Amino acid sequence: MAALLQHAGYEEERLLRVAQQMPCREVQAGMLLSLMGQPQQYSYPSIFIYGHRASGKSHVMHVLLKELELPHATVSCVECVSVALLFEQVLLSFFGCDAASLLPRSPSLSDFVRIYRQQCSQSPAKQTRYIVMEKAELLRDTDANLLPALLRLQELVEDNVTIILLSEIVWDKFRPNTGCFEPLLLHFPDYSKGELQQILSQDRHPSYTAEFYSSYINILLGVFYSVCRDLRELRHLAALNFSKFCEPLAEGKVKETDTHKLWRNIEPHLKKAMQTVYLREVSSLQWEQMQQMEEKESGALRGLSAHTHVELPYYSKFLLIAAYLASYNPARTDKRFFLKVDRFNFTPKNLLNHLLGPKPFPLDRLLAIFYSVVDNRVAPTASIFSQISSLVTLQLLTQVSHDDQLDAPKYKCAVSMDFICAISRTVNFDIVKYLYDFL
Repeated sequence: MAALLQHAGYEEERLLRVAQQMPCREVQAGMLLSLMGQPQQYSYPSIFIYGHRASGKSHVMHVLLKELELPHATVSCVECVSVALLFEQVLLSFFGCDAASLLPRSPSLSDFVRIYRQQCSQSPAKQTRYIVMEKAELLRDTDANLLPALLRLQELVEDNVTIILLSEIVWDKFRPNTGCFEPLLLHFPDYSKGELQQILSQDRHPSYTAEFYSSYINILLGVFYSVCRDLRELRHLAALNFSKFCEPLAEGKVKETDTHKLWRNIEPHLKKAMQTVYLREVSSLQWEQMQQMEEKESGALRGLSAHTHVELPYYSKFLLIAAYLASYNPARTDKRFFLKVDRFNFTPKNLLNHLLGPKPFPLDRLLAIFYSVVDNRVAPTASIFSQISSLVTLQLLTQVSHDDQLDAPKYKCAVSMDFICAISRTVNFDIVKYLYDFL
């Protein structure tokens, strides 16, 4: 495999170490080395590397720059919330604290270019300097002239410097309407199932053989590969469920070679774990607590659909609870139940809201109630919004507004009182205390 990384500008021993640290990415690393050229040569001004999440972009760049000892500055566009932090990080990495301190409090692009050129005249580049921009799609939200300037920074500062942009989206969504210098494009494809098997098998537990851990990874991919190709998520799931896979071995019931018995023991557990895929808000401890609660409540839910109970993710249950409260409680009572102030006194109507059926509610009210009833602090991530769509698909929620009303979608809850009470018990939530009809 190291033959793919042969390059005249670097020692063969270093290239071998690089290849060993990036399994299944030797082809992309070889192409990147060809684009970068030899260390003393002028490299192309800008390179755009794109691919899905956890496809090895940052890892390959980090290994290449570290093992080949190339001067570089790695900038996270998530952490650098302003251009001042971005400029400071670049000058600090290349020229030290003294150069970074020369920046004014609110530096402009001209200030950065001027200071960079001054430092270059004092410390000219002996090798190509690389600026790696991680999560580069966030640059689209900055000043309109920043991205075009970075793409031709080599020309502006008259230095042997190359910008490398790492992104999860394609270049066509980056290109400014006014035009800019076109970077070289390099695509990192998703890992295949065989490549994921090879990479994950390297994380084997030292107490077990490589064959045993490889068989466990094969079982894991057999369950999750159809719904998840994310290497980091699969690595998290592998570490989370391995102890359960080894339980029969620890109890002395089976041997390492009894793959079929091990599979029968772990299969139900893995299928339950599918509800936590991409829900990184659920920690390992919370997942174990959820499993214990579901085992205690299994007897109380025998009259309900077992499929509905098992397959609903943790936070989807709270979203469904919030939807039920929004459908059957008048909007004016939200302060009574969810504000952290003294309770309001009012008398409920004689006509029960449950007899009138569920009322429509807007999305912002659903989310406000959801963040009030859930115990832990939950960030408004895309996974939360995707679960609302999933509840609509499962016909547990009904969307009553038109599809073209994107600014204010409205929904109604479509489950019964018995159903929502059973769901509430699985997350230890007393929904009756929050229903206006039962005051």
